Amino acid sequence: MNLATTSAADAIHALLPQTQCTRCGYSGCRPYAEAIAVGDADINRCPPGGSATLAQLAALTGRPLRPLDPDCGTEGPASVAHIDPERCIGCARCLPPCPVDAIIGAQRQMHTVLVELCTGCELCIAPCPVDCITLLPREAARPATPEPRPADNLRRHDVHVARQRRRETERLARLAERKARAASPAGALPEGTP
Repeated sequence: MNLATTSAADAIHALLPQTQCTRCGYSGCRPYAEAIAVGDADINRCPPGGSATLAQLAALTGRPLRPLDPDCGTEGPASVAHIDPERCIGCARCLPPCPVDAIIGAQRQMHTVLVELCTGCELCIAPCPVDCITLLPREAARPATPEPRPADNLRRHDVHVARQRRRETERLARLAERKARAASPAGALPEGTP
């Protein structure tokens, strides 16, 4: 991507709601913004942004304003995830997919959604083996909170991704250490290995 395209992607990215919901067909808001910038994606694929975001994207890119692509979903009221405490089994499968770390809990313990952080992306619903997660309109959630700002969503997503990368790097380092130990005589680490 050249400098002009990168600059365009940055401006487009700044207009997106940063829910990281993947409903646009891309792995998050940044890849979608980059696809728009290079002409690989249309501007009408963001249900969480809705008509307001579509209008801003049309004005920024000079592309015609078109209705939201129905293949991506429909525009609706802001929503939040809700975990039914009676049905949650504490499997923790909802934790990794949350792009803004809005779900808290521990293995074999009931989980809960931090309503003030939840973007309503729906990514926690599919991994739940007992279907205890549903979406509620934000105004029906308790405690009632305003929708998180896109800048805050992006900051929390960046922290989430950095933590995932750090954990993967640490996992690979442990794996390399185990392989080195297994390859050395009597399971001892090679000389000079911490």
